[in-house]
Order: sequence, then structure tokens, then C-alpha cells
Amino acid sequence: MLFADRKEAGVQLAEALEKYRGEDIVVFALPRGGVPLGVEIAKRLAAPLDLLITKKIGHPFNPEYAIGAITEDADPIFNPGEHGVLDRNWLEGELKRLRQEIKRRRETYVGAANVKSLEGKTAIIVDDGIATGFTMFASIAALKKRNPKRIIVAIPVTPEDTAKRLDRMVDAVVALERTDAYLGAVGAYYIHFNQLDDAEVISLLRSMKQKEGN
Repeated sequence: MLFADRKEAGVQLAEALEKYRGEDIVVFALPRGGVPLGVEIAKRLAAPLDLLITKKIGHPFNPEYAIGAITEDADPIFNPGEHGVLDRNWLEGELKRLRQEIKRRRETYVGAANVKSLEGKTAIIVDDGIATGFTMFASIAALKKRNPKRIIVAIPVTPEDTAKRLDRMVDAVVALERTDAYLGAVGAYYIHFNQLDDAEVISLLRSMKQKEGN
């Protein structure tokens, strides 16, 4: 499966989520890449859009290799095989840096906006794809603390082994492609996969707020 861009992936994913229309839903996008998809899904389901700001914890000698993830208000999660051998001083410093970046993104994207209550609601977590899954696992753990009625993960593409782990963690996984032949990177499933900057995220969120206000 190949998507033109994140917007097209979001439109297709929104169609796959149509059966949830009419429920009391909050859509949570993982910035930055999940925001364009979250906008399309929230529009299709007539649901509010919020953010789950999560950061990958990269290996000290290879930052692109994820060894865990951290979110706004939950403990970090780690690959058990990596956590025990990390330098503790490095890890403390890295977690502090990531928490500062998470705080900066929250303030930049939504300011002092209140996080929406999830009591009795269905939470749909959206990203542009999954590789190791650490950021999604951390996001799920953070949402569970807020007691939603149920949690649904919505993604365009995921390795099958990661999808099976997600199946055990949430109420439903909606994926356009679950594959045993994963191509190694989320970007391999998109023709256009530019990295979004803060300004693009803010613009998307503003357009969504304007729609909610109409």
C-alpha cells in the first residue's frame, strides 16, 4: 500500500473508522506526523481533536534507534534489553531534555488549553504509521490513566508483530495494512513524506478549531 501523503492516508483511515461515527469520541493525534491524519479523522467523525505529545528515546550512540518513549504525564517505557545497560547519568539528562521538548510543544501547539476529559468516551489514537511502536505504547499507557470507555489505535500501516501486541493493549486496532513484510520505515509507504514543522502543525490545529467553532 502506498499513500500520496499523510492527508490521503488520513482520508482512507477516516473511512475505515466510519462505524464509530455518532459515539462520544475524542481523536488524539501524535505530533507531528499524526496531526494531518487526525484532522481528517476528526472532521469525518465530527469529533474534537487533541494531542498526545510523545517523544522517542533514542539510543545514545544511534539516536534513530528507539530504545523507549516518554509522554507528557506517564512514566517512560523502555525496551527491557536496552534499559539495564544505559548510562544512568546520560538517561537522566536525556529524559529531562525530552520532557522540556514535550512541554515546549504543548505550549506551542495548544497553549494553556485544557486537556479534554475522557470519562465515558472513546479515545482514538492516530499516527502516520508504526515501526517499533514505542511512542504508541507510551501513548496508550498515558491514556489508560485517564479512564476512557475504550481505546482505539488507528494507523495506516504497521508490522504484524507490533499489531498483535497492540491487539492485547487496546480495544481495537484499525490499520489499513498489517504486514509481515514491513519495509523498514514509515516513510517507505508514502510518496510525499516531508517532516512537518511547528508552523504546519499550528496551522492544521487552527483550521480544526475554526471548523469546531462553526
